[in-house]
Amino acid sequence: MVTMSAREFNQSVAAAQRSAADEPVIVTRRGEPAFVLMRIEDYRRLTSRANPTRLSERLAPADGHDLDDIEFPRDTSTGRDVVEF
Repeated sequence: MVTMSAREFNQSVAAAQRSAADEPVIVTRRGEPAFVLMRIEDYRRLTSRANPTRLSERLAPADGHDLDDIEFPRDTSTGRDVVEF
């Protein structure tokens, strides 16, 4: 992913647009990510999901992989039972 400072972005908007045609461009302010420049098609794809209710649905990649298939290890260091909701 391309990253550029706000100053670089302001000095070369055209270069940022060319980069954003291939992948999102992160624009930083004082070294911290502040904005993302992306193709309108990608933005529409991200915002058109029919009101997902689960975080895994919001984060699901467009290539169809399912985040529910990822197994995370349980923290057994506390000695407490895990309560599932």
